[in-house]
Amino acid sequence: MKLDKRLWVLVFICVINSLGFGIIVPLLYGYGKKFGINQESLGLLTAAYSIAQFFATPVLGGLSDKYGRKPLLAISLIGTCISFIMFAEARGVIMLFAARILDGLTGGNISVAQSIISDTSTSADRAKRFGILSSAFAFGFVIGPVAGGLLSKFGTQVPFFFAAGISFLGVLATIFVLEESNPGGKKKKAEDNTSFIKALVTTLKLPVIGTAIFIGFLLTMAQFNMIVGFQTFSVDVLKLNTTQMGLLYTGFAVMGIIMQMCVPVITKMISSRTRILLLSTMLCFAAMFLVGFTAAAITFTVFLYIYGLFNGLRNPMLNAIIADNNTKQGQGKVLGVNQSYASIGQTLGPITAGLISAISVHAVFFLSAFYILIAFLFSFRLCAKEKASTIAA
Repeated sequence: MKLDKRLWVLVFICVINSLGFGIIVPLLYGYGKKFGINQESLGLLTAAYSIAQFFATPVLGGLSDKYGRKPLLAISLIGTCISFIMFAEARGVIMLFAARILDGLTGGNISVAQSIISDTSTSADRAKRFGILSSAFAFGFVIGPVAGGLLSKFGTQVPFFFAAGISFLGVLATIFVLEESNPGGKKKKAEDNTSFIKALVTTLKLPVIGTAIFIGFLLTMAQFNMIVGFQTFSVDVLKLNTTQMGLLYTGFAVMGIIMQMCVPVITKMISSRTRILLLSTMLCFAAMFLVGFTAAAITFTVFLYIYGLFNGLRNPMLNAIIADNNTKQGQGKVLGVNQSYASIGQTLGPITAGLISAISVHAVFFLSAFYILIAFLFSFRLCAKEKASTIAA
């Protein structure tokens, strides 16, 4: 690929964003305990970010359509930086919740970055660029927990200040290096002044885009449902320690990165992104269903990694399908709505996992498989809708 400075700045920003998030994942519960956070309130603290992001992301995406991508991306990163400082300097539970809510409200940088990719890509290389962006995000999340564990040896607040520092680097990179991809944004009027709720409904009704967003919602809910099952199964059944769990989950994340880096090869072999999505979803369902029957570490790892491998195709394919069927002026808004539905999935997945785990830890994996099965069936509908849209055009 020809060197594209804008793309690689976005890669750097995505690594920074996910690295900061990954750093606090293994520290969140232990750090919050001294302020009275227990297992139940930890779930609320985690959900606070997703709920805030759900409401804020489409707004930020729409504003980026109107005022330009660069200023909104910078504002998002500034909010993330401040939230980490608040977390480090927290003196009570309220400050912890305020920090996570602020990070969620300004956490629309991923949808804005996706809009920049859509602005500057052709249909032929869009999936490839989305794959690179997803790989960057996954890479930061993989190394983040390791960095957080090492930095915590120097003090419990150090990882949070470090995360704030790298977020500030992202702000500088955005302001001084990143080129604006929507230069006419300030001159554009908002395409639609409808309410946020109406935008969620109307976007979902779009034949191709709406179906793709709903599939993404189901697959996101399945993954976050699985993560709860992964943690419980690893501790209660496999009796793994924290280090072993970390290595196992790192391997799972690496599988997704490997597949995302293979997107250019896969799209050359199979030109239809909907068919790639259909095939990958089918394999994800089979792997997750088999995970539910496992009781040994080896088989659990094999099937989990197969799921992680083909799940890595989810975001590059869906984002490319959505972008291909959207207008340039509406990219930010639609990708923002897409991210909001992903936030709903990130919230509902763990909740449903907690409810069904009362039956059995294996039931969590079967529930994830059920979500994936529904997504697989809707993938057939997506193929039909995209074909009809192509014929109509």
